[in-house]
Amino acid sequence: LAVGWGSGAVTAWPTSPGGCKLVQSTADCAGRWLSSIPGNLRGDIEELLFDDNTIQVLGNASLLSYHQLRRLSLTKNRLELIEPGAFLSSQGLHVLSLADNLLFTNYSLTAAALSALPALRILDLAGNRLTEDMVSVLVWNLSSLESLSVARNIIMRLDSSIFTNLTQLLELNLEKNYIFEIDQAFEGLQRLQRLNVAYNYLPCVVEFGLTQLRVLNVSHNVIEWFLALESDDLFELEVLDLSHNRLLFFPVLPRQSKLHSLLLKDNEMSFYQRLPNGTSLANVTVQFLLIDGNSTNVTTVSLWDEICHSNLSSLRLLDMSQNQVWYLPEGFLAQMPSLTHLKLNQNCLEMFDLSEGDPLAMLTELDLSQNQLAELGAEVGAGEVLPNLQLFNLSTNRLRALPPGVFTYTRKIATVDLSHNRVDLCPQPAMAGEVESPPCVDMRGVETLTHLSLAGCGLRGLGGHPFQGTSLMHLDLSDNHQVLSGDLEWLQDLALTLQVLSLRNTSLSSTAVDFSAFSSLVRLDLSGNSLTVFPTTLGVLKLHSLDLRDNCLPALPLGVARTPLGQSLRELYLSRNPYNCCTLGWWDALQRVEALQVPDGREVTCSYASRTLSPGALPEPVLRSCRWQTADLALLYLVLALPTCLTLLVAFAVVFLMLKQKLLKMVKSRCGVSSPY
Repeated sequence: LAVGWGSGAVTAWPTSPGGCKLVQSTADCAGRWLSSIPGNLRGDIEELLFDDNTIQVLGNASLLSYHQLRRLSLTKNRLELIEPGAFLSSQGLHVLSLADNLLFTNYSLTAAALSALPALRILDLAGNRLTEDMVSVLVWNLSSLESLSVARNIIMRLDSSIFTNLTQLLELNLEKNYIFEIDQAFEGLQRLQRLNVAYNYLPCVVEFGLTQLRVLNVSHNVIEWFLALESDDLFELEVLDLSHNRLLFFPVLPRQSKLHSLLLKDNEMSFYQRLPNGTSLANVTVQFLLIDGNSTNVTTVSLWDEICHSNLSSLRLLDMSQNQVWYLPEGFLAQMPSLTHLKLNQNCLEMFDLSEGDPLAMLTELDLSQNQLAELGAEVGAGEVLPNLQLFNLSTNRLRALPPGVFTYTRKIATVDLSHNRVDLCPQPAMAGEVESPPCVDMRGVETLTHLSLAGCGLRGLGGHPFQGTSLMHLDLSDNHQVLSGDLEWLQDLALTLQVLSLRNTSLSSTAVDFSAFSSLVRLDLSGNSLTVFPTTLGVLKLHSLDLRDNCLPALPLGVARTPLGQSLRELYLSRNPYNCCTLGWWDALQRVEALQVPDGREVTCSYASRTLSPGALPEPVLRSCRWQTADLALLYLVLALPTCLTLLVAFAVVFLMLKQKLLKMVKSRCGVSSPY
């Protein structure tokens, strides 16, 4: 029996003499340093797992005992050869994993062995240093294959001869090779549905005509052009991933398809009908002179036409982030009425129009962060603007306000990120001499709003009740140095609903905020401030996470571990504070709280006589000195006064003995009574 230790329980697994775990019809022999497959396992085994061993050869007799074998995994061995007769007794094998071995050494003999598997459905040959010619030989007779992986090999070029006989193939993985050219390699794969050619060196995809394909991943290549075949045939394509390439233009997609996810992240795309310098190519034409024998024909065409001829009515996800897009062509989004997720972050957009109505009616997530937006266009009183929007990310732009009432019709908005814009919140406090209020963002009455980020917006003392009518649970006010100046009644409006609050780097003082009313708070970030005293009102909260990093705290309260806060905390950040090495009783108390973790505990230091030390490893001389410094003052005074008292007592005794005779005579002379001596 091999005994597996769990939390409070012991599980016994039956094992073979080779140390393999036997569970039902599976033998798990992974990581046993086996150099061969033992032949004395149960004969009814259907699955053998021999990953992470040292097997070099799979011999003709290796699998003779396992006639019911359906799945065999030999990943991460040193396999160089599979002898031609190795699978003759296991012809019912469905799944074979040979990844991360050395099959390039004897691939022709291994191919002969594989040809004896008429029922093989899934084959993994990844990481075997195989060239395209080797792959062609290995899979030549595997017409039953439905899934093939030859990822992480050294394939460079594919043509029609490589996969000729794989007529049943549904899934093909070619990622992380060195492929720079594909010449009609997939035309014969009529059932192919999923194709992965990511992490290669393809410069372009032209005349794409795989109508049966559902998922195509050509990300992480060097593709500059993607041109689908000009055809009215219906393409089954649902997901197209062209991210992390060098696309210069929006891809030319099939006219008719079922595309619902188009991933174009991290390319070099832009639109060129309008140029940044004001030049327009909309009316610029080019004439082509066509000479055919004695006939001459002149054809005039527009130099640039941004009309998309593809049917994108089923598209739900469009990711164009990290490109060079500075505007969207007119009517571009109108072709995508089903769009629910639009990512345009990290582009060069200067303006975005929200008043298109129907094109954005289904949108639930809109990310416009990290652009150069100075304004959002929206028709006043247009109505039905973003009615289904749930997440709106506008962070890191140049916005100073949003269109009035932009959230009036967003009946489902839950998350808004306005961080790193120079915005103010309505209502604005009246300023003397101002004729009209400066532009501001009105969040009042947005009942569905639960997450709001206003980090780095330059907010100053907020007046009125900017969050009135909201039910905010997450609020980020970090990096606003003056946001806590003035009356803080606006913050108390959120006391009952707020669960996560970030006041990082807001110039918070120890007594600025009374936290005792925030009964729902579970995460609080107070890092990067100038706290010199632990806020006493925190003690009554039942936080799960508290961040006190980068403050000026010399110590925490000695009894903090016994407060409701200490009993509820699960995560506490404490580093980069000038703690006193001689007042670490609170630290020792926290170490004894079993459920509490201090993720930055190794970075916590304390100071002693200009030295920086670790609280958990104070030298003995420091400990002795600290004990003297922190001893009971009454005892200390007693110890200091005792030698003085003893000295005075001795002096008095000496004086008394020296003057004893004189004193007695003086008493006798005054009293007139004789006394015997």
